[in-house]
Amino acid sequence: MTKVVFKWACVILIVSVFLGTFIFLYQKSKPKENVYEIHTASLTDLEKKTIVTGKIEPRDEVNIKPQISGIVSEIYKEAGQTVKKDEVIARVKVIPDMGSLSSAENRVRLAEITLSQAQTDYDRMKNLYDQQVVSAEEYEKSEVSLRQAQAELSASKDALNIQREGVSLSNAQMSTTLIRSTIDGLILDVPVKVGNSVILSNSFNDGTTIATVADMSNLIFRGNIDETEVGRIVEGMPVVITVGALQDLRLDASLEYISPKGLETNGANQFELKAAIVVPEGQTLRSGYGANAEIVLQRATKAIAVPESALEFRGDSTYVYLLTDSLPKQAFRRIPVETGLSDGMLIEIKKGLEVGQKVRGILKID
Repeated sequence: MTKVVFKWACVILIVSVFLGTFIFLYQKSKPKENVYEIHTASLTDLEKKTIVTGKIEPRDEVNIKPQISGIVSEIYKEAGQTVKKDEVIARVKVIPDMGSLSSAENRVRLAEITLSQAQTDYDRMKNLYDQQVVSAEEYEKSEVSLRQAQAELSASKDALNIQREGVSLSNAQMSTTLIRSTIDGLILDVPVKVGNSVILSNSFNDGTTIATVADMSNLIFRGNIDETEVGRIVEGMPVVITVGALQDLRLDASLEYISPKGLETNGANQFELKAAIVVPEGQTLRSGYGANAEIVLQRATKAIAVPESALEFRGDSTYVYLLTDSLPKQAFRRIPVETGLSDGMLIEIKKGLEVGQKVRGILKID
């Protein structure tokens, strides 16, 4: 009895496996029904934008340079501090030129000799004038000569002090050894240290920068745009600036400059542009921040639009597949359409579709 039961159990198992395999293979061999995503044509506003990469810069950035050559003896300000126009940033100790110094010293000695002689002549002439031996005209000439000699000695001493110290005795406040800011602003950088040698700007050298000062309340965006898009922008267009270092911050700006000449960069012609930024009150921006500028090149309002993936291109014609039935299975009819503006995701349908009509999208994958 046990053998009979075992035999029938084996038979049932084999038959079950066979039937299961047959049903599985049958199901696999049946053609699958294609199911597509369905998109509804709707009214929307479309914008075609371009993104320009660049950075934030102050409009007015000034390099403060010395008017004399020498060695930095004191620095009164550091980067990050604000300064007013004519406020002292640093002091430079003059290293005099030996030739010029020797010439200035000789000038002083000659002026002293001339003054001594003029004083002697004046005293003698005054004594004779008091005795009414010489005329008033001769006396006045000796007095003028004395004053000229005194003025020459004062000027020569002033010149000598300028050579030695860089400071005028007659106007110490205008000393060239005191390096002053030429504008109101924020100090962005002080690239020198006490003890550094500095040189003045001349026709052979740009001179040493003592400090860089900028007006951080007046900022611009500077970037480059490709030649394929520069023809679509004009000065005065609104620009939206996004700063990579400051998330969720969007700054309004106005395009104010487009370079008339392109520069080749990596094989492509690029045109420089600048946009004036409106900085919100209380917002701090730093010079050199990397930023992107969004410029709207074209705009379409209340346009009938569908995803670009719903389009089919054949030659010069464009088609969509209009949904005609969904039960028991999806059915479509191909119709030609005329397209317009695209924002990269949605595309405007100028002719061929109405609001609410449904079109075929991409094939769904199980």
